[in-house]
Amino acid sequence: MKPMGPIPPFFSGEDGMLLIGGCGAASLIDEAGDTPLFVYDLNVMKAQVARFRAAVPASVSLHYAIKANPYGPLLRQMVRLTDGFDVASGGEVEMALAAGMPAERISFAGPGKRDDELKLAIMAGVTLNLESEGEADRALAIGDKLGKRPRLAVRVNPDFDLRGSGMRMGGGSKPFGIDADRAGTLARNLIQEGAQWRGFHIFAGSQTLDAEALIETQRATVGLAARLSEEAGAAPPLVNLGGGFGIPYFPGDRAVDVEKVGAALSETLENRPPILKDTEFAIELGRWLVGESGVYLTRIVDRKVSQGETYLVVDGGLHHQLAASGNFGMVIRRNYPVAIANKFGIDPAEEPVSVVGCLCTPLDRLAEKVALPEAGPGDIVAIFLAGAYGASASPSAFLGHKPPLEMLVE
Repeated sequence: MKPMGPIPPFFSGEDGMLLIGGCGAASLIDEAGDTPLFVYDLNVMKAQVARFRAAVPASVSLHYAIKANPYGPLLRQMVRLTDGFDVASGGEVEMALAAGMPAERISFAGPGKRDDELKLAIMAGVTLNLESEGEADRALAIGDKLGKRPRLAVRVNPDFDLRGSGMRMGGGSKPFGIDADRAGTLARNLIQEGAQWRGFHIFAGSQTLDAEALIETQRATVGLAARLSEEAGAAPPLVNLGGGFGIPYFPGDRAVDVEKVGAALSETLENRPPILKDTEFAIELGRWLVGESGVYLTRIVDRKVSQGETYLVVDGGLHHQLAASGNFGMVIRRNYPVAIANKFGIDPAEEPVSVVGCLCTPLDRLAEKVALPEAGPGDIVAIFLAGAYGASASPSAFLGHKPPLEMLVE
C-alpha cells in the first residue's frame, strides 16, 4: 500500500458520516442534487484569514489570488475577508468587479495580455502589473488614446527564487516579469511618461512549507524593492511581496509556520531602507487561504478486480480534479488524502484499493493503492485539499462529461 497525505484538521465525522461545515456529506449531495460535487467550507477560509491577520504585521495587506478558486459565491465572501484581488486575465478582471471588489484594489498580472484586456483594465481603473517593456509601451499608448492615466506597476523577475518552492516564478530566465536589472529603469520611464505609478510586484515562487525559505525570500524582496526604487528615483506606493505559503498535500508534509514568518517579516519591515518608509506592503495568497477548505465528493459506480488489484470506479475524475490525479505539475505521483465519506472514522481502513475516474485514459487515477474501508457502488469518496486549483484548473470538457457541481457552506 502507498501512503496518502494528511486530512486537514478542520474535518470530523458523526455516526460515520464526514461533516463539512457541520453538514453531512450525503445531505450536501442531496441538496446539490448529484455528484460529483465540490464543497467549500467558508469557516476554514475565515480561520485562515484570521490566522494570517494575527501573525503578520497589521500594516501588510492580504490579497487573494483568485486563480486558486474563482467560484462566484466564494469570491463575494473574499471581498469582505481580504484587502484586494490579484487577477491574471481579462475574464478574472470581470469576475473580480462582478464580485464587488473595487477596481483600485485589483491588480492584473500575467504575460501575454491582449490589447482589449489592457483597455478593460485601464478603463476600469485596475492596476496593471507590467510583464515587459513592450507591454508597458502598449499600455501607455492605449491610455493616451483613451485619455486616461493608467495605473501601472512593474512585475519584477527577481534575481533569486523561493527555495523549496513547488513552482519557481523567479530567478533565471522566466516568461514572467521584467528582469531585475532592467525593472528600475522601466519604472523611472513610466513615471516620466505620467502614468499613475503603483509600485512593484515581486513573486519568487509558490507552494513552500519552509518558513525559513519564506523569511529569506521576503527579506531579499524588500531589499530588491529598495534598490529598484533608488534606480527609479521614487518610492513605490505598494510592494507586493508575492505569496508562496504552501499547504500539506502529501505524506510527511508539515504545515508552514506562519507565525514564525510573520514575526520575521515584522522585523524586516521595521528595519526597511528609508526609501520604503511610506510604502505599503501586500502578500497575495491563493491556495493557503482556500485549498484546505474544499472537498471533492464523487460516488462509486463500480468495483472491479484486475490481476488481483481492486479498483473503485467513481463518477468523477481528473476532468474535475486534475491535481489529485498527479497530472498538474507533480513529478512523482503521490496520493492526496482520501476517505470514504459515509464510513468516516468508524470502519477500519484496511483494504488496499485504487480510486479511478470515469475517463477512458490510464491517467485518470485519483488514488493509487491506498488503504480505505471496504466500499462499493453507492458509497461516496471524499478527496480533500480540493479548494484550490480544482474545478477551474481541470480539463472539464474532456470526453464530454458534465461539469462538477459546486457549493459554499458556512
